[in-house]
Amino acid sequence: MNGLEGKVAVVTGASRGIGESSARALDALGAQVVLTGRTVADLERVAGDLGNNPVVVPADLAQAGAGTDLAKRILEVVQGVDVLVNNAGIPMRRLPESITEEEIDLVFAVNVRSLLTLSIGLAGSMKSRGGGSIINVSSVAGVRGPGARVAYAGTKGAVDAMTRALASDWGPDGIRVNSIAPGLIATAIWEESRNTIPGLIEDMEGQIALKRWGYGDDIADVVAFFASDSSRYVTGETLVVDGGLARVSASAAPQVLPELLE
Repeated sequence: MNGLEGKVAVVTGASRGIGESSARALDALGAQVVLTGRTVADLERVAGDLGNNPVVVPADLAQAGAGTDLAKRILEVVQGVDVLVNNAGIPMRRLPESITEEEIDLVFAVNVRSLLTLSIGLAGSMKSRGGGSIINVSSVAGVRGPGARVAYAGTKGAVDAMTRALASDWGPDGIRVNSIAPGLIATAIWEESRNTIPGLIEDMEGQIALKRWGYGDDIADVVAFFASDSSRYVTGETLVVDGGLARVSASAAPQVLPELLE
């Protein structure tokens, strides 16, 4: 893996989970990391473990204008940005008949609008530095179509579509734009369910070809790949990182067919 010495990387939602793991991975490659999120104490906890002069810039991306404002505040504390990891997002589990307009607006504001406006706000800085890499964290939900997640899946499908469009717009400027679609990742979003619903962990593992949940580091390693020159000729792609959940047939127990017993 090529290093990121001298580079500046912004990670949204950096206080825990995939964002925290990504910040640590980018710091380990030599990047100065700008950590953003809502929980200052957690951002400072992560920053305290990083070694390349990390910067904390708190932000609530649900608010109108938040992405544009965050870009401006980031560029007040660093001279430019080379890598942007758009990881911040919120889940939304609702049956179509139960979801409200306010909930739809909220999940699209955080998962789509702020991602796009922050990217636009930092793109000029990347162009002036000769290019860069934008990594959008979408979800297997945008590929697979899970139940009771119509609004959430819609936001993640939008993220993947915007990834391709921005890759086209900014490719001539040397900016690569890719997305990562994680599968079942054992982050805080799943913590309560994993601890309280009997059999959930084993049942979900049974649907995954690799027979295990993913962890933040499984995604962070792919973030590091897209951030570095190791992916220098890759843009406009959505890489599904899900242990085979979306596209590989899997069952809880190996299928023993009669012809295999002969």
